[in-house]
Amino acid sequence: MALLSLGFGLVGLDRWIIAPLAPAIMRDLGISLPLINVLIAILGTTWGVAAVAMGNLSDRIGRRKVMLPALLIFSLASAFSGLAGGFTSLLLIRGLMGVSEGAFCPVSFAATAEASRPSRIGFNQGLQQSMFALFGLGIGPILATWLLGFTSWRGVFAIVGLPGIILTILLWKVIREPGQNQKTIGTPAPPTSIREVLMVRNIRLAMVGLLCAMCGIFVVSANVPIYLAEYLKLPSMQVGLVTSAIGFGGFVGLWMLPALSDIFGRRVMAILGFTGGAVFTYCFISLGAQPGYLFASLFGATASSFGVLSLLTGPVAAESAPPGMLSTASGLIIGVGEIFGGGVALLLAGYIIGTFGIQYMLYLALGGLMLGAVLMCGLVETAPRKRQKSPRWSEEAIADG
Repeated sequence: MALLSLGFGLVGLDRWIIAPLAPAIMRDLGISLPLINVLIAILGTTWGVAAVAMGNLSDRIGRRKVMLPALLIFSLASAFSGLAGGFTSLLLIRGLMGVSEGAFCPVSFAATAEASRPSRIGFNQGLQQSMFALFGLGIGPILATWLLGFTSWRGVFAIVGLPGIILTILLWKVIREPGQNQKTIGTPAPPTSIREVLMVRNIRLAMVGLLCAMCGIFVVSANVPIYLAEYLKLPSMQVGLVTSAIGFGGFVGLWMLPALSDIFGRRVMAILGFTGGAVFTYCFISLGAQPGYLFASLFGATASSFGVLSLLTGPVAAESAPPGMLSTASGLIIGVGEIFGGGVALLLAGYIIGTFGIQYMLYLALGGLMLGAVLMCGLVETAPRKRQKSPRWSEEAIADG
């Protein structure tokens, strides 16, 4: 659990370290801000495609054969980002990083579920996924700023890639395949088709729901610093303070919402997560240059949005997947969310900013979260504690859901 959590934290760090390094990269390579958004979007798109393909592959050939090479490759890609001589080379490296991180993501979620007691899947997977926000959006900007004090942006990329290489060796020593433990949820089964996974209602709802959550996560994460500086005219110190709410709010939400769903149920917490995200996002839109209130509303919005992300890709995917298809189910959900929410939504946000103004991109995030709250009303409950208390959650109902 500790190593898998650290691994996903490095995924977040390697993915988002480009944001605080963007001004230095723009000056050195002579690229524009819209192209920085393209660099962020390409990683999300390739991540989504790889999550679908490699999640299914790991269910067939095993976790180690997919997870360990993926971890090593995205760590090396992060280090080699510092060697980029221009936009095109950096774009290709970021695309490769997205493929390897997309392969690591669903497989690591499945490994965590297989190492967990059924009653603690939400808590454990929430802990693992919370490291993404803590490292990538909380610690990452602070680390990047500190490292830039004595090295270039190229040196920063090289430094943050090293821990992943060490972690690959440690995971190689301890990670086990599903057949080597006795956890029911990870019991291998004969290969089944992706079509069978798509027939599960919860999986279909989670795929669309994650797209909605991604609108509230990536549109806000990528553009709020510019919104605060250019539209609300906050000084740089206050921009940094308010923006840090994304990382720390995401850390709390990624862990708290799945953990609470172990007690109160997946469906209830998914609805509350989307609803809370929409309410806090609306409050953020309504505020002027008030740093304290902006921090609080942004903290609440990202805690809710990130919490739904970990809930849908973690416990809901694990408990709804057909036997032996846990990684495939998680990969499908992540894939759709990343391709459309982490890729297409960012491009749409860029169009909205260029056409109407940066303040209007927040309405895209708000609309996605509101739609997600409605969709989650159709989610079938899968939490073991709630199923034990309510006889109507039969095995047939879970299979249909």
